[in-house]
Amino acid sequence: MAQTTISIRMDDQLKHQFEDFCGAIGMSMTTAFNVFAKAAVREQKIPFEISAKTVSATTTSDNQVANDDIAMNLAARLIAENRPALEVLAK
Repeated sequence: MAQTTISIRMDDQLKHQFEDFCGAIGMSMTTAFNVFAKAAVREQKIPFEISAKTVSATTTSDNQVANDDIAMNLAARLIAENRPALEVLAK
């Protein structure tokens, strides 16, 4: 299968946090994004719930921490729900 390269923009701090998260569960960011893409194509939807969540924090710092926590929780759920696909990719 032919491979292609994509480029995305994200906050530098989020990128480092996501790299750390992916490393902690034993995969690369590329693998994580491929798992996401395969699940989205297979299910024909974003493979996790997206909702507007009210954050009661009053400072920018608190808002960033809350947003980082939401992103990490979504990423963790995506990985957990797609563990079989990860095992196939790992082989």
